[in-house]
Amino acid sequence: MSMQPAVQAVLLDRVVLIAGAAGGLGAAAAVACAQAGATIILLGRKVAPLNRVYDAVKAVGPEPILYPLDLEGASPDDYDQLAQAIDGEFGKLDGLLHCAAEFKGLTPLAHTDPADFARALHVDLTARWWLTQACLPQLCKSNAAAAVFVLDDPARSGGAFWGGYGIAQAGQAAMIAMLQAELGEHGPRISGLCPGPMRTNLRGKAFQPNADLHAQPASAYAQACVDLLAAAGAAWRGKIKHALDKP
Repeated sequence: MSMQPAVQAVLLDRVVLIAGAAGGLGAAAAVACAQAGATIILLGRKVAPLNRVYDAVKAVGPEPILYPLDLEGASPDDYDQLAQAIDGEFGKLDGLLHCAAEFKGLTPLAHTDPADFARALHVDLTARWWLTQACLPQLCKSNAAAAVFVLDDPARSGGAFWGGYGIAQAGQAAMIAMLQAELGEHGPRISGLCPGPMRTNLRGKAFQPNADLHAQPASAYAQACVDLLAAAGAAWRGKIKHALDKP
């Protein structure tokens, strides 16, 4: 009888905040991080989906914490309040994983609804930065903190019809390098992750399922999230890892 290999506790005693924890990759990454020993703070917009992730995470690792928050409507003060709550409960934050995203579908820029454009830029770039900025003091209290931005390949999403979502991907790529340069080699690690094609609701808005034969379940890329949050991610400081590339 074959035995499943034991999961390495590479995130033991670490506290990891996952934004977009109810989404495809966010939920899969939450379970994988919990299996690796982390205590997970589950941040998302809707309570019911978060509760389902909570149960899955609790079944494999330390009891997680729920933190419902709508990134579209949250203010910088809301993120500061979250950061202070983390500081009061744990005194630090070891990992921040950005999985939340907003994408309406492929649309020519000339015909993009102004509100949709602004919403995509806000959720996919501004809100991610506000959350990171608020949590930087807590990340700096960790001895090996990492913030990981899950993003689309800017080379692809910078093409025609990707609108505000595509522009936000390019902005994140620039922000990762810029922030790491400012924090230096001894500050928190800042990196990006470009997963391969995933069968998620977001991807379904851009590709027909029957024409998207190479898409994998989101769980196929959960370990890549763990690796970047763990010590193994040190090599990707200030860089973007493409999950399909060879190590």
